[in-house]
Amino acid sequence: MNPIIHNNTEILTKSIGANTRISEFCVVLEKVVIGTDCNVCSHCSIANDVIVGDRVTIDCGARLSEGLRIENDVYIGSNVTFTDHKAGQLGQSPETFVETVVKVSASIGANATIFPGLTIGAGAIVGAGSVVTQDVPAGAIVIGNPAQITGYSNAEEYHVPEFGSPLLEALSVQGANLHDLQHVPDLRGSLCVAEFGQQLPFESNRLFFVYDVPSAKVRGEHAHKQCHQFIICIRGSVHVIIDDGERQQELILDRPNLGLHLEPGVWAVQYQYSNDAILAVLASHSYDEGDYIRDYDEFLRWKKS
Repeated sequence: MNPIIHNNTEILTKSIGANTRISEFCVVLEKVVIGTDCNVCSHCSIANDVIVGDRVTIDCGARLSEGLRIENDVYIGSNVTFTDHKAGQLGQSPETFVETVVKVSASIGANATIFPGLTIGAGAIVGAGSVVTQDVPAGAIVIGNPAQITGYSNAEEYHVPEFGSPLLEALSVQGANLHDLQHVPDLRGSLCVAEFGQQLPFESNRLFFVYDVPSAKVRGEHAHKQCHQFIICIRGSVHVIIDDGERQQELILDRPNLGLHLEPGVWAVQYQYSNDAILAVLASHSYDEGDYIRDYDEFLRWKKS
């Protein structure tokens, strides 16, 4: 089926997919590519060098600037603006614009502003009126000015029991396990103890601490190919997202006798650090940048290989 284009529009491109609808008072320049089954509502402006995937909805009044790449099944809300002012001076047009990417199934709420050169991850949700100044991880929910992560859309919430056996019930994410370490309280204070090969599932070759993290910042966002990690929040609390490529869970580490073992091939993100949070991480291998997978799409491909 041919695209359906309202008479009161200025459409200069010929690259519009089948069954795409473009409503009245839209301006679409000549170097634009729009996929199939899209819906472009009234009063939208789409600049040159914009590529729109299939089944994308662009609501009324949205402004799509040069260099934008929108993947399939994305929703762009009313009056969303993708800015391009970092690309050049006012009145000047560079030969190439910085690329901004909105990944598959992402959703951007009404009146949001997206700075140029960013990536909005797959399945991410940008709240209405937000100003996005940094990349948004896959599945993240961001709100505010500047936008900050408040949660993850696909993560199942896991409530850690107050007390448990030495090995708590298995998590649904493959390769992740919680360990309740021995806690010995008395009048002198409390002692938490674990021995390698017994309570700790591997021998450590590296130890590092993460602390003084602003509560709005996100850390982690990677997986390992060979390295095991054992994470303990020895003070304060931190939210952890774990992901095996098929399932996501969110849990809170908030006591020093609770450890999270991450096997190779588990994507992990830490966010919402409390002001006093100190995270201790035991690693099975010495630092090797080649062991890290820092791109989520690469992680998914690696899991399937």
